Amino acid sequence: MNGKEKQRLRRGRKAETMLRARTRTEKDVFSKTERLKQALETADAVLIGAGAGLSASAGFTYSGERFHRYFSDFEAKYGFHDMYSGGFYAYPTPEEHWAYWSRYIQVNRYEDAPRPVYDSLYRLISEKDYFVLTTNVDHCFQKAGFDKKRLFYTQGDYGLLQCCEPCHRQTYDNRALILRMVEEQKNMRIPTALIPRCPKCGKPMAVNLRSDDRFAEDEGWRKAAGRYADFLRRHDGMHILLWEIGVGYNTPGIIKYPFWQMTAQNPNAVYACLNSGQAVCPGAIQRQSICIDGDAGILLQALLAPEESYE
Repeated sequence: MNGKEKQRLRRGRKAETMLRARTRTEKDVFSKTERLKQALETADAVLIGAGAGLSASAGFTYSGERFHRYFSDFEAKYGFHDMYSGGFYAYPTPEEHWAYWSRYIQVNRYEDAPRPVYDSLYRLISEKDYFVLTTNVDHCFQKAGFDKKRLFYTQGDYGLLQCCEPCHRQTYDNRALILRMVEEQKNMRIPTALIPRCPKCGKPMAVNLRSDDRFAEDEGWRKAAGRYADFLRRHDGMHILLWEIGVGYNTPGIIKYPFWQMTAQNPNAVYACLNSGQAVCPGAIQRQSICIDGDAGILLQALLAPEESYE
């Protein structure tokens, strides 16, 4: 056997090994998907904990082609390369700050997600006794038909403004103002007359997003927190599915760690995790857990029609 033949043989063996590994992975995902489907069908209630990975799967990505499509002018002028960085940039003037943020809010709040991932999730749980706890602030759950009274947006909403202090805890819908800012901005600046100011103290307004202790927990936020607490109380000790989707480690204390703790404390609970690259759980709850590594949208579609997704 000459050198070229040996090389071809090695490549063939490597390809065969990779194929076997891929086949095992696909079978493992299929098995876990079936277990999750059964857990959905048999659970008395479903608590969904959703993070940024769910919206990313729906097409709300903050970098790459989508960033360049909407913010190439900002990138060229200010030197940042993704929407997230642009949100923290110290713009020289409020006119520039709101030019960026109005465009950002328009494309991430008032435009629909490119892919119907949230619709798929709603189809799966609409007939169940469910509740959603989410750190997402893009309003995708309500757009997909989820009951507003079954949602708790812990970190705010791109569609609301608040006093920057805040001098009071009320929030204000920003849709009309944001769309005007987008329409009337020129050279990455909005007209000065459109800069939002607090109707009570006159100080600048800010987007209602949790970044420090100045976040305004308005009446709607407090009511949602109360409904979430009531949902947990009513289902304490029951056969509940704690379903984490797209949650990373930026704020694990809101969804991930509490879900792990609730699973450990309730032998009737099932913990499920759908995540790309971070589908893990503590060893103490491994027997109660279903961890599936992959894109949330693809996995949700598999739950709706598994026989079509893994042929």
